[in-house]
Amino acid sequence: MTMTHYMELLAVNQPWNLIIYMVIPVALAEALVATEFFTVFLRGANAGAWRTWNKWIGIVLGFYFLGIFLNLMITTVPGIEWRGAADILAVGAYLSGVVPLFSIALLELGVIGKGKSEDEKMKLHFILLTVFLVVAHVAMVFGMVDPTVMGWNPHGGGGHMQHMGHQ
Repeated sequence: MTMTHYMELLAVNQPWNLIIYMVIPVALAEALVATEFFTVFLRGANAGAWRTWNKWIGIVLGFYFLGIFLNLMITTVPGIEWRGAADILAVGAYLSGVVPLFSIALLELGVIGKGKSEDEKMKLHFILLTVFLVVAHVAMVFGMVDPTVMGWNPHGGGGHMQHMGHQ
């Protein structure tokens, strides 16, 4: 079975690529979701510690994923020979996660959303987190698809397969 570059990235250089590109961002995103739930549920004075954790996790995750994005955009994406629509959707969705995650970091740092009320900031934070969860799941679903299922022919044209994550 042929893999998308997304799955190949996670499969090569075990266990490091899996940890760097999947475990750390997903664990931080899940922690962000959990603290988000508690912050919303406990609104007010009782949410203080949860809100603090939520803020710092959002900042760390946003900058961490910006690092992943920049690394892949500089070292890997320019040389990719795409393996069809599933490959483009998986890699594109994964990389697009930088927009909502880095926006959360900027929101937490006060760079964006300056004129918004706390409720408006919370709503924007929730929307950005939801957008990230959607694109991350799109990346995972299409990343697990055999690219030939969506019409890619590994023997048609070029035949060379660029391996994501190798330099």
